Amino acid sequence: MIGLIVRRFFQMIILLIGISFLVFMSMHIAPGDPASIIGGPTANASDLEAIRKDLGLDKPVLVQYLDYMGGLLQGDLGYSFQTSQSVSEAIITRFPNTLNLAIASMIVAVLIGVTAGIISAVKQNSWFDVSSTTFALAGISIPNFWLGTMLILLFSVTLQWLPVGGLNAPFYTIEGMKQLILPAITLGTGSAAMIARMSRSTMLEVIRADYVRTAKAKGVKQRNVIWIHALRNAMIPVITVIGVNFGALLGGTIITEQVFAINGVGRLMIDAIASRDFPVVQATVLLVAALFVLVNLIVDIIYALIDPRISYD
Repeated sequence: MIGLIVRRFFQMIILLIGISFLVFMSMHIAPGDPASIIGGPTANASDLEAIRKDLGLDKPVLVQYLDYMGGLLQGDLGYSFQTSQSVSEAIITRFPNTLNLAIASMIVAVLIGVTAGIISAVKQNSWFDVSSTTFALAGISIPNFWLGTMLILLFSVTLQWLPVGGLNAPFYTIEGMKQLILPAITLGTGSAAMIARMSRSTMLEVIRADYVRTAKAKGVKQRNVIWIHALRNAMIPVITVIGVNFGALLGGTIITEQVFAINGVGRLMIDAIASRDFPVVQATVLLVAALFVLVNLIVDIIYALIDPRISYD
């Protein structure tokens, strides 16, 4: 297990270096000049040149990248071109909102997906199974921005049960929970659908296994057979889907944060891309990539804990 963690750590470093290079070059190749955006329409050529020199954009691209990596190795993510704020401070301020949204969405996805998948497998071809399959198809097909807008119209505008948007209260308070409900459902519906489909298919495979039939023949209660004997083995492939989806949720909050006006990392990234704020874009992309790799490592560790037959040595 230690060897796995060490190997993945070095792989993560190499991966993040590659991602940082690709993002850095992509931002410099993309149309748009940060100096022109900062200077505004009244800036003349000398003003733009002074801005570029101040930001370090007058240097060759490779030199700029090496300077950026030198700062990154020292824990310095740079400063925003637009606000002159430390990028680290901007991310630290907004990341809790993104993390709370991703965790809440994952809880919604797991509770709905695993429960629906297991019941559908146990009651195969029943009305619940058909309804669950239909829900899964709809959940994967419906875009987040449309679902979020419809939820706002129904629960916030028409019924006035929940706030329209924002996330400015602690998640453990009543107000914070109210603010999280609609964004979490919006973001978690697609993941819930995928988890439900995977849970159903793996559970169907497991409950037809010989050891499950043997347990039933010995008179073990149906509930114990499902929740004790079958569920543990059925959950192994589901954990992969949960892990991948959680990593995707951390990076996929952008649209949901825009719809619900949540001041998170996704919204920060969108604003930075629009204004060609290179340091902010690079830092947010690296953060999402690092979290995705870390989540996959945690999934591999959970694999080994659930199923002793899995070994990474």
